[in-house]
Amino acid sequence: MIDAVTIVLLLASAVFFTGGTLGLLRFGDTLTRLHALTKADNLGLGFLVSALILQSESVAVAVKLGLIWLLAMGVGSAGAYLIARHARGVANAPTDKE
Repeated sequence: MIDAVTIVLLLASAVFFTGGTLGLLRFGDTLTRLHALTKADNLGLGFLVSALILQSESVAVAVKLGLIWLLAMGVGSAGAYLIARHARGVANAPTDKE
């Protein structure tokens, strides 16, 4: 039963990672690409870590996997903020033609 749930979680993870990648490739501007990528990848990583937790041999490994997921979400949020801030700064910067 645990193996079946693990497979379902891994398939859901693959769907969200694929959706995030398609959003990155298909959307027009930087902010919508960033939004699609960060949301889908965080959810995909959550499903992946959940599947790994189900297959882990000890509680310590499961806790470490959960902490890694939290760290990845924090780093992803900070990186998205920095990219969005830079993109808005470049978009609003005056050009030589003005």
